[in-house]
Amino acid sequence: MTEQKLNGNNAINLAAEQSQNTAHRNIPELGLGDVPVADDTANLRFGPSLNDALLGLLPLVGVWQGEGQACENGEEYAFGQQVIFAHDGGEYLTYSSRIWRLDDDGQPTGAQQRESGFWRISAKDEIEVTLAAAAGAVEVMYGQPFNDRAWELQSASTMVTEQGPATLGAGKRLYGLMPNNDLGWVDERVGADGEFAPRFSAQLRRIAG
Repeated sequence: MTEQKLNGNNAINLAAEQSQNTAHRNIPELGLGDVPVADDTANLRFGPSLNDALLGLLPLVGVWQGEGQACENGEEYAFGQQVIFAHDGGEYLTYSSRIWRLDDDGQPTGAQQRESGFWRISAKDEIEVTLAAAAGAVEVMYGQPFNDRAWELQSASTMVTEQGPATLGAGKRLYGLMPNNDLGWVDERVGADGEFAPRFSAQLRRIAG
């Protein structure tokens, strides 16, 4: 893989292109009283300015929603997903994901997975991600931008709770903006045979930001 240094102007132009139809939408403020820090925002037009340290992740900021396919423990199913990348002016992005199962007619049947965490990127374009899953797993992933439209991650440490998944192999993820500016992503895990195989994959459209 050839590394490509990110260009801040290209990142800003890409974000403007993506947000033409969603520029007026944002995640709601909590409204629970005054605190001395800014609320999270998933829209670059509202709230605090994005920290300069995050230019390499700028195109991810927003609310994304769509559908995908999963294969867990030999079971395949369709799912819907909403992903939020937001910030509060700090040197990190907040990340949250909600997944719900879909039946054969594409109708939701209930909550399936939740995940939250933080994304950081260094001046050398080294990405660091911490993730916590409601199923009972905590993971640290490292990676780098593949280019200014795609980001690669790989597990460095994975811990599973007593009530968590019996097996959760090392993983790697790829997030990327597609030609239509949808966000595509895939999570692959090492199986019993020692080979990586897709576990989740989805295509998400920007709905806010």
